[in-house]
Amino acid sequence: TVDFDHPAASFSPADSVAGLVQQGAELQFIPNLDSDENIRSLKQTLLYGLKGIAAYTDHASILGQNDPAIAGFTYEALSALLAEGLTIADCVPVAMKAGEINLRAMELLDAGNTGTYGHPVPTSVPLGHRKNKCILITGHDLNDLELLLKQTEGKGIDVYTHGEMLPCHGYPELKKYDHFYGHFGTAWQNQHKEFPNFPGPVLFTTNCIQKPKDEYKDRIFTTGLVGWPGVAHIEGKDFTSVIDKALAMDGWQDDADNGSVMVGFARNAVLGVADKVIEAVKNKDIRHFFLVGGCDGAKPGRDYFTKFVEQVPDDCIVLTLACGKFRFFDKDLGDIGGIPRLLDVGQCNDAYSAIQIAVALAGAFECEVNDLPLSMIISWYEQKAAAILLTLLYLGIKDIRLGPSLPAFISPAILDFLVATFDIKPVAATPEEDLKAILG
Repeated sequence: TVDFDHPAASFSPADSVAGLVQQGAELQFIPNLDSDENIRSLKQTLLYGLKGIAAYTDHASILGQNDPAIAGFTYEALSALLAEGLTIADCVPVAMKAGEINLRAMELLDAGNTGTYGHPVPTSVPLGHRKNKCILITGHDLNDLELLLKQTEGKGIDVYTHGEMLPCHGYPELKKYDHFYGHFGTAWQNQHKEFPNFPGPVLFTTNCIQKPKDEYKDRIFTTGLVGWPGVAHIEGKDFTSVIDKALAMDGWQDDADNGSVMVGFARNAVLGVADKVIEAVKNKDIRHFFLVGGCDGAKPGRDYFTKFVEQVPDDCIVLTLACGKFRFFDKDLGDIGGIPRLLDVGQCNDAYSAIQIAVALAGAFECEVNDLPLSMIISWYEQKAAAILLTLLYLGIKDIRLGPSLPAFISPAILDFLVATFDIKPVAATPEEDLKAILG
């Protein structure tokens, strides 16, 4: 045993929202991380990275994938957050270790998803609707989606995805359900505008919930780790109340064709045509790859990513993942020799696939990932982004562009360190500037 008498060891969270708010005000945890702004900056990076690791690990655990090393590191990292007198040299290795551990967490989640539901395959997903009762499912959890599909089978209800659930249409064991129909809406921050127009209940399976408006609050349901005061929360994964609500509502009263989008370009699908990709690069039919994705938000300036993708030259491929793609996911960029120019790798949870694609291409070209004709343009928002960024840094990936602004908790000195060590930089004022800098 280890003697540890810090108040954190005996902390007990309050049993009410008001109590939790009061505890937060009293703790002032972020300001008290360290008096030195640079150490505080690194500790915050680690803290948000831990939250991302926890999210990936929880999803993986639900599907039976676990590794005690992740829990072990979590305790190590939490101890580092409380430690005093640390230097930058002390903190950086822990942050890099977080990147390594997150890679393992994403690997476990990938194994859980693909081992349970099969490897995603290219799939066309309708953006319109058909006349029928309907349920909208949002969040990230594939297991909840499967349970909902099983429980709605034969009940005359179509299930639509929202937000990060879009890539689920590519999984063979999920797409086999005939009533798993299409996709509705865009990114999480638009739900106030979009949910009033969906004629059925909405089931939240993970984060990204906004305070529901009164006009649709009575048809919002939550499950798992997500919840909201006054909103029905489902324990035990019995979605009867959601189904009853769908049957009581009108549902879609007509058929509408609003086009479609392609999903399912995870690592197996892309690497399955790796020979074509490699040949196209060698023949100079493909000049460059851009990974454009990340977390979306409502902050002005995020139209940069839409404009960037629109201006990517015709001889370049765009890989995308996470909700950042909703800035451009429905754009028709055509193809290069039968290879779509816009490849949806999946959820933010599928960042492992993107990494494996890059590593495999580097192996095929007998070079390092940093030597590939590949640039990463990442939209920054929250904790999963911090975890993924730490993983990319752990892997030694350089020249990453972050936007529309850099994380607020990165101090000037830590930014200088990241720029000097990893060549991280903010996106330019315009896409034209970045494209010119990258492509020449």
